[in-house]
Amino acid sequence: MNKPILIGAVIYEPKVAVIWETIKEFFASEGCPIDYVFYSNYELQVRALVDRHIDIAWNSPLAWLDALRQTGGRCRALAMRDTDRDRVSHLVVRAGGSIRTLAELRGKVVATGALDSPQATLIPLEVLRRAGLTASRDFELVRFNVLVGKHGDHVGGERDALGCLAEGRADACAVLDLNWQSWTGDGTVDPARFALVATTPPFDHCNFTALESFDEARAERWTATLRRMRYDEPKHREMMDQEGLKAWLPGRTSGYELLSDAVREQRFFESGA
Repeated sequence: MNKPILIGAVIYEPKVAVIWETIKEFFASEGCPIDYVFYSNYELQVRALVDRHIDIAWNSPLAWLDALRQTGGRCRALAMRDTDRDRVSHLVVRAGGSIRTLAELRGKVVATGALDSPQATLIPLEVLRRAGLTASRDFELVRFNVLVGKHGDHVGGERDALGCLAEGRADACAVLDLNWQSWTGDGTVDPARFALVATTPPFDHCNFTALESFDEARAERWTATLRRMRYDEPKHREMMDQEGLKAWLPGRTSGYELLSDAVREQRFFESGA
C-alpha cells in the first residue's frame, strides 16, 4: 500500500476542512495519496513536525521560524502560494489628521492584531522600532489578541484594530495589504476615511515545511503533484480562491529576514509569548 504523506494544518475557520478535503481528493486522483491532521494552534503543529508525527506542515511564517529554531535549521520550505511572496503591511491613520510620518506617532496609541501575528503585530512593531519608536516607551500599544496561537490567520484581531482606529480610540493600526485591498474593495472599509502613513518592506508569508530528513523522492513527488493544480480548472479554482492563490510556487526562504529581526528584537520565543 502506498503510504499517505501526512500534512499538518491549523484550522482557523471551517473552510479549512473543505479546502483540505479538496486537496486530498486531487492528490488521490494523481496517485500521490495524502492525509491531513488539524491542529488548533501552530505551536502544536511545529512540535508534531519536529517529533515526526507529520511529514509536512502548512506553516505560518512565524511557525517556519519556530521550526528552524527547534531543529537547528534542519528543515526546508517545499512550496508556497503565489500570494505568499512579497507581502507588505500598512500602518494606517485617520485621513485629515496631523499624523503624516511615523515620527509623529510618538506619544500616540497604536493598535495591532494578535501578539503572534507577523503581519499585524510583529513586523509593524519592528518597522516602528527602526524608526526609533519602541512600544510602551514611545507610544501606547493596544493589542487585539483574537485566537492567539493561529498567528494572525484569523483576521479578527486585525479587523478589531482597524475598528479601534475608526472609532478614535487609537491613532494608528497595522493591516496586511491583502486585507486592506479586500476590505476597501468590498465596502467593509471606506478608504476615504483613512491614510497610509507607512508601508513595511516586503516579506514572505506561509510555506509548506518539511524536515531535512524527510525522504527526498517523496518530497519531490508531493511538490510536483501540488504544482499541477491549475486555477483554470474549475474543480481547483474554488479551493484556490478559498485559500487565496492562483498558483503554487516553489518554497523560498529569502523573505523571512524582516520577521526574523522582529522576533529577535522583541525576544518573542524567549519571552514565552
